[in-house]
Amino acid sequence: MQGLDAKLRAGLAALGLPLSDAQVNRLLEYQALIGKWNKVYNLTAVRDPAEMLTHHLLDSLAVISPLRRQLAQMPQGAEGQSPRLLDVGSGAGLPGVVIAICCPEIQVDCVDTVGKKAAFIQQAAVSLKLPNLRGVHARVENLTNQYHVVSSRAFASLADFTNWSARALATQGVWMAMKGKHPDDELAALSSGVKVFHVERLSVPGLDAERCLIWMKAVVPGAD
Repeated sequence: MQGLDAKLRAGLAALGLPLSDAQVNRLLEYQALIGKWNKVYNLTAVRDPAEMLTHHLLDSLAVISPLRRQLAQMPQGAEGQSPRLLDVGSGAGLPGVVIAICCPEIQVDCVDTVGKKAAFIQQAAVSLKLPNLRGVHARVENLTNQYHVVSSRAFASLADFTNWSARALATQGVWMAMKGKHPDDELAALSSGVKVFHVERLSVPGLDAERCLIWMKAVVPGAD
């Protein structure tokens, strides 16, 4: 754990992401929880703790600063209303649980069609004392709540992701999709009702692979 702590802190420094000791400890406890549940349920194919830290934790942590910048530009956070984020096909909670740990001001719901994965998120919320985290066992198409940000990480094509989660996106809300290489084919396949307004490359400490973040919003008929 001590070696993982040092590697995590070095990664956070490289990302320019200051977290409290309590948050760092929660991230490591969360990773240990994934490892524990992996012995019974197949939450993730990555089993090596060092590899898990890079491919899961740091990969998810790379979106925190861009997410905060985006939320700061959105009107939904005004008037004391907490931002709401839905992580679609969350699996083991990546990046949803990481966002909940780093951003206690954001209410995070992680939805998955697999019951054991939603149950894991609920257990993580209790074990890590995260009142802003909730696991939801459902199909995203059937959700009635609306969210300021709807996120996904290696969940589906951009067209399927935006189509299936359209009802969950609040007015003036945004989609945040984590991808590997720049997904030219997926971008070309998006419907005319979805507008890509920003694409940014992500650099994940210790990970020699391409990563990017696709920001999208719904096109409002008649709007400029």
